[in-house]
Amino acid sequence: MADEVRSIKSRVYIETSVVSYLISRTSCDVVTEARQQLTRDWWKEAHHQFDFVISELVKEEAAAGDPLAARERLHILAALTTLETTEDAIALSKQLVESGAVPYKAAQDALHIAIAVTNGVEYLVTWNCRHIANATMRGLIEIVCLKAGHEPTIICTPEELMENDTNV
Repeated sequence: MADEVRSIKSRVYIETSVVSYLISRTSCDVVTEARQQLTRDWWKEAHHQFDFVISELVKEEAAAGDPLAARERLHILAALTTLETTEDAIALSKQLVESGAVPYKAAQDALHIAIAVTNGVEYLVTWNCRHIANATMRGLIEIVCLKAGHEPTIICTPEELMENDTNV
């Protein structure tokens, strides 16, 4: 039984910022550069541990901007499972915004969260620390999800979802 539980992979919703960091040119900013490298390292390892999923919203956002970069982002995303954006997800995203859990100007970010939550995805991975992976907002996001009858997804950065090295 324990082997069966270990063989089931958790699903990870890949928010657009992650794939952007994955393919972008190395930044001159030391923090951004570190996040880019961490994302590349995490991506290589996490494919073995998790099932990556996205939404049509991720594809739409990834298609924007520089055509060459957009093509690279979409190429990476093409192999991932695309989740449905249901009426339930749209309703939850509106509740997240109306409650103040996510600002009005970040309604698309609320939709990312809602799609992951309503599809029962265990983790939402993002580098958007302003409106999604924000410690001051997570509690309210979780409350809104629970009140709507949904188990909240765990919102985190790739760094937070890296496997611990137990040999250290």
